[in-house]
Amino acid sequence: MGSASAASLPTSAGAGENLVLILDFGSQYTHLITRRVRQLGVLSLCVSGTAPLSSLAGLRPRAVVLSGGPHSVHAPGAPSFPDGFLGFAAAAGAHVLGVCYGMQLLVQTLGGAVEPGVRQEYGDMEVDITAPSSALYGEAGDRQSVWMSHGDEVVRLPEGFEVVARSVQGAIAAIEHREKRFYGLQYHPEVTHSPQGMETLRHFLFDVCGIKADWKMQDVLDEEIKTIQSMVGPDEHVICALSGGVDSTVAATLVHNAIGDRLHCVFVDNGLLRYKEQERVMSTFNSDLHLPVTCIDASEKFLSELKGVKDPETKRKIIGREFIVVFDEFARMLEQKLGKRPEYLVQGTLYPDVIESCPPPGSGRTHSHTIKSHHNVGGLPKDMKLKLIEPLKLLFKDEVRKLGSILNVPESFLKRHPFPGPGLAVRVIGDVTAGNALEVLRQVDEIFIQAIKDAGLYDEI
Repeated sequence: MGSASAASLPTSAGAGENLVLILDFGSQYTHLITRRVRQLGVLSLCVSGTAPLSSLAGLRPRAVVLSGGPHSVHAPGAPSFPDGFLGFAAAAGAHVLGVCYGMQLLVQTLGGAVEPGVRQEYGDMEVDITAPSSALYGEAGDRQSVWMSHGDEVVRLPEGFEVVARSVQGAIAAIEHREKRFYGLQYHPEVTHSPQGMETLRHFLFDVCGIKADWKMQDVLDEEIKTIQSMVGPDEHVICALSGGVDSTVAATLVHNAIGDRLHCVFVDNGLLRYKEQERVMSTFNSDLHLPVTCIDASEKFLSELKGVKDPETKRKIIGREFIVVFDEFARMLEQKLGKRPEYLVQGTLYPDVIESCPPPGSGRTHSHTIKSHHNVGGLPKDMKLKLIEPLKLLFKDEVRKLGSILNVPESFLKRHPFPGPGLAVRVIGDVTAGNALEVLRQVDEIFIQAIKDAGLYDEI
């Protein structure tokens, strides 16, 4: 499982004091809750809702959010938090907020009743705040428009709970038990379709839980630099494959800040790059970022291997395989030059790569997070035995851009559109070497990109 353990957390970012844990029960919005909390300046981490309690050892969250999910609490095998979780939350002094499925799970576990809804509610819905002095809403007024998505509904509350909001159809929309620090929302406050949802989350975190907004990118940067400096010995060297994308570039720039020219980057021209891509990215690497980058033009080798190949998946595999060969040669060349092997490999893995959403119920797979195997240089040679440095593994894409900005990566580079690893090969139908397909595609792509830039649309898309 790719959940964060206490050991992997940045200490200066308040991993103990102001941490919010999101337990994921498979909602399509779970990543969004995690991001919304971070947008409020609070460190949030997403872990599998069914992970064993031992994976939370050492964490002392101030708040735990139980996510929504596509299941019914009555379905056989419906996911639930681990035994002992409520005791863990109480011992940490954490406030627990159940959202949608999370609220129903909380109610059922504590002895209330959840039944298939007479009023199944999907989409925009008005809710009336029925308790004027509720902890959840504070001074928020008496009616809100929210986004509902539930088939089951809570029909009986556990002892000590109070209903603080109902939908206009009469369904229970929000509940709380202040003394025990349990709260529930039947709707999704994290989506833009709940206009006052962010205000509710802000009020919950800062006023109800007493959390401080101390998650700052500068702290993350300082902490990561310290971590890398203590991890990489004074004579050890680090290798990094740059794709020309935002993630690998920000990761490499951060590592370069930490250890200087003991970082050795390679940029491979596979013959499948966009118009003038090699000279443009090399110019950014050299002139703007002063990164130590070796550019290897392996286009002839790649294109000769791809000649006559039409199946897209086969193309991807050949490109991946050839990349490993080139990378391996670079590592050997470096070893001869330095007189020693590089010990570490930098990868631009992001948080969504580490946590994958829950598989759909009924898929036969367990409700757990798996680490993606295809990320970045997914299949490096087994015998390379490089230790990984993944400085971005707790960050979302928007946070990586903020970090890049602090590191003085040019704004125009940070705003680049993502581009597939196999490059133009996936955009050429059939044999990439046939005729002048690649050249035509390069020019079409350049005209298209220039046109949307001229129209002021590039950053909007």
